[in-house]
Amino acid sequence: MRKSLLAVATVAVTLACVTSAYTYFRLAGTGQKMTSAAGALVDSLDDEQRQAMLYPYDAEQRLGWHFIPKDQRKGLMMRNMSEAQQKQTRELLQVALSQIGYDKTDKIMENESLLKFVQKSGPIRDPLRYYVTIFGEPKEGQRWGLSFEGHHLSLNFVVDGDEVVSSTPQFFATNPAELKESYKEGFPKGMAILKAEEELGFDLVNNLSAEQRKEAIIAEKSPSEIRNAGEPHPPQVAPEGIAWGSLNADQQETLKKLIDTYITAMPQDVAGKRYADLKKAGWDGIHFAWAGGFKDGIPHYYRVQGDSFLIEFVNSQPDVAGNPANHIHCVWRDMRGDFALEAK
Repeated sequence: MRKSLLAVATVAVTLACVTSAYTYFRLAGTGQKMTSAAGALVDSLDDEQRQAMLYPYDAEQRLGWHFIPKDQRKGLMMRNMSEAQQKQTRELLQVALSQIGYDKTDKIMENESLLKFVQKSGPIRDPLRYYVTIFGEPKEGQRWGLSFEGHHLSLNFVVDGDEVVSSTPQFFATNPAELKESYKEGFPKGMAILKAEEELGFDLVNNLSAEQRKEAIIAEKSPSEIRNAGEPHPPQVAPEGIAWGSLNADQQETLKKLIDTYITAMPQDVAGKRYADLKKAGWDGIHFAWAGGFKDGIPHYYRVQGDSFLIEFVNSQPDVAGNPANHIHCVWRDMRGDFALEAK
């Protein structure tokens, strides 16, 4: 009888602990979840790994970011982690991003295996050639930063206490933008990681009237790259293009969906803060600008800018197989300052 009571009590305690842990995870903000996940990863590091991953919060490297292929980057490369640490890194990304954002990140990383398959030579292509850098100490009540980046990815965060106070720059890219043929398993014809980002831009510009296009188009030729790539802050210039108030209701709805595509890469609380900042500044301050062609295969670019945010999208480069304008770079930035710093 005593053994039976002990067994029942043990089960009850176990269920209570599991329920408590689940409730914490469900209710905790993204900042708390990130601090917990990052702390677990840091605790698993050996001395050499710590030296590679950990920097002081105010290190100048915190403001350095880029998405081009590089032989050397700050941080600890996933290839140099154990399988358990790689899993912990993915768990950190899963709480730092929404499911939508994590899926894009995962596919962009895996796309390196396609580039390796097609290119055969050139820059090193490896789905595990992505680097984790932590600035400061991921502990409760502390301010700390996270960088996760490699080719075609740069995700940057600052956590202060239980709140994510910065989540920019948020950069995603893909080459090819759309697979024009089936390659190896997992890469079927028509696959497009950043499909919504491109299609909604086309939908909006192609539904503008002739008069509206005169306002929206800022250049006949697309730029080759987003502005201020690798710089600590976005350009501090006035918005260009057509204003929100000059769009009809259907066009405004399309622009909302386009903005949503970038915001929803983040968890609900972080996304909610972005929406709140946008609405506080007002929709009327938002402008949509376009440059280049109006269909697939012709270099094109768009920009969406409000008081609190900047979106830039460019598809001007050929893809790995030589198909024109089939290589996307796109970014969400904070006009008030990236990396939780005030822009100058």
